[in-house]
Amino acid sequence: MDASQIETGAPLSIEVAQIASPSTTLSPTSTFSPRISKDGIRRSLSASTVDGVFAAVFSIGTGGILLGNFLVGLDASPVVFGMVSSIPMLVNLFQPMGAYLSERSTSRFQYSLRTHGIGRLLWLILVIGIVSFSWGGLNSNQLVILSLLILVCSHFLGGLGAASWLSWIAMLVPRQLRGRYFGLRNSLANLTELVGLPIAGLAVSHWYGGAIQGYGVVLLLGIIFGIVSLGCQYFQVDINPQLQNTYYANSSQTSEIQSDSVQNEPGEISEPISLPQMPTPQNKIDNSIWKNSNFLVFLLYFGSWTFAVNLSAPFFNLYLLDTLNLDVSWVTFYNSLRAGAHMLMLIVWGRLADKLGNRPILISTGILIAVIPWLWLKMGSSPLDLWLWLPLLHIFIGANWGGVDLCNNNLQIEIAPVKNQSIYFATAAAVAGASGALGATIGGFIAQFAGSFGIAEVFIVSGVLRLASLVPLIVKKDLGS
Repeated sequence: MDASQIETGAPLSIEVAQIASPSTTLSPTSTFSPRISKDGIRRSLSASTVDGVFAAVFSIGTGGILLGNFLVGLDASPVVFGMVSSIPMLVNLFQPMGAYLSERSTSRFQYSLRTHGIGRLLWLILVIGIVSFSWGGLNSNQLVILSLLILVCSHFLGGLGAASWLSWIAMLVPRQLRGRYFGLRNSLANLTELVGLPIAGLAVSHWYGGAIQGYGVVLLLGIIFGIVSLGCQYFQVDINPQLQNTYYANSSQTSEIQSDSVQNEPGEISEPISLPQMPTPQNKIDNSIWKNSNFLVFLLYFGSWTFAVNLSAPFFNLYLLDTLNLDVSWVTFYNSLRAGAHMLMLIVWGRLADKLGNRPILISTGILIAVIPWLWLKMGSSPLDLWLWLPLLHIFIGANWGGVDLCNNNLQIEIAPVKNQSIYFATAAAVAGASGALGATIGGFIAQFAGSFGIAEVFIVSGVLRLASLVPLIVKKDLGS
């Protein structure tokens, strides 16, 4: 089924997993009634897609190249750049705590507002700080410290809510449509980045008050779009985590989902709809993470992969802005090429993931991603590099990262059982966050204290470790589908 069928209102027909109380023994004819309406699912997926588009605008203003250029303008050190990359990952260590808290809430939507909402509003403090800097109230070092503090607090709150959001959307997206839906959603978000990033870069570069003031204006607009994106979640069918965890999935039988686990709007007529086939743990009696071998193998791969990637990734844009001394508008142009390639290939990767499975795509794209640090070693400031090889490199990066991002997300949704699902997501994020933060921090210290040779060494080692991290996927042939 094409993702466009959701938007055009075509009926959904997806198999449903049996969901029942752990103390309940179900016969093949056992059912619960009523079920979630087709319009509710359709509206939820459309709202989540719009949410992703507006959230992409927020991400443009609060991270990536624009934040990096802002810190370059403040003469931040390479260690600061390593911290900027490691902080969003390091705070993922708190995701298990966030998952624990979310499972004791009664609404995924309300919990998202309390975490992501406050986290996004905190960036208003940085806007105020930029105004104060322009008037001479803060110096550059103080503004760098303020930026790091906002980054820590915002991502800490986002980390508390991330697992809950993923569990929420995993319950709403039909399994057979998962690859295509997330491919469509992510491609539209990347299209937003493709269009918005160059515009934001030009605005920052040509702002009459200077690049730092220009960044403050772009940041303020990003915050507004970020709050609007959370408003879109109001139109998604809400899930009560406590009632969701009352049940467990059993793929050997089929049934209907109990309506109490979904908070429909007052007065809504519930129509029958088939929900996604929920993933089941290897051991249906014991859902312990430490007895789920597939999930443990995924953790080993995911943790080692994020360490290897983040050993070198934070310094690519720094190399362009600082070493090659390129204007931010050119760097945003390169990043837009990457986003465009990412957007176009997401549709392709989504369809291939539904047909071939996530593991084969992760292996093939992972090998291609592994050579990227070595390709950076060949980049210079010659006209041929600036006009040909750097654009081609960014297109290559975007095209292949689409497959990695999409299939990593789909694979962990597939492996994690329904009961306490957010705990599994949080554990994976915590492991990846710790290892990724460690990689970025180590890379930052090497880049600062070892000079240009140290950066080259980091790039070489990063490529080798990226290849090594794929070994668990290659060995575990029955991992996922």
